[in-house]
Amino acid sequence: MKKTKQVFFITATNTDVGKSYASEIFLRKFAKKGKKVGYFKPVETGVKTIPLDGSKLLKITQKLNHSYSFSLKEIVPYQFKLAASPFVANNENIHINIKKIINQAKILLQKCDVLIIEGAGGLMVPIKKNYFMIDLIKEFQKKFNSKTILIIPTVLGSINDNLLSQNALENHKINYKSYINLYKNKKEFNQITLPFYKQYLKKIRYLK
Repeated sequence: MKKTKQVFFITATNTDVGKSYASEIFLRKFAKKGKKVGYFKPVETGVKTIPLDGSKLLKITQKLNHSYSFSLKEIVPYQFKLAASPFVANNENIHINIKKIINQAKILLQKCDVLIIEGAGGLMVPIKKNYFMIDLIKEFQKKFNSKTILIIPTVLGSINDNLLSQNALENHKINYKSYINLYKNKKEFNQITLPFYKQYLKKIRYLK
């Protein structure tokens, strides 16, 4: 029987929320279930010498799946030096080819059962002038029936960012699950944010 390929797109309410951490958790989670895992980060900015997120996650993936023998350039096809949105960081006006990104995902999927894709920043981060991260997520859902994972922080103000992100995903008819990353401000989170989530959210999931 042919194995069903699964694709998960890791996004977040903003930058520095824990997408790379979440990617590692899900890679290890599926690997423990006996799945061959793969990792893909279409765009990484703030790359001085090598893409730090992509490099770290590729090494982890290769330890979990020895047949995942791809180069760093294949895992992170678009790399920009400036730590900004892809649109702004792309100051040399390199053509970011969405079809190339999709085709590369197909190639990576040949070596795995589960492909974890890590986005850059939040949902409305511009990749091109009129093309945002949420548009790329929609593209992956259309092509691969991907599931989206929304990572939520615990800092003050995260309720607003979380609800805006969830509304955007729902308005774009994107299938998603949200996970709270308890990476800091846990005591503050329990006092000023969690009481609302207990009343408002149907289910609370923690990243662990």
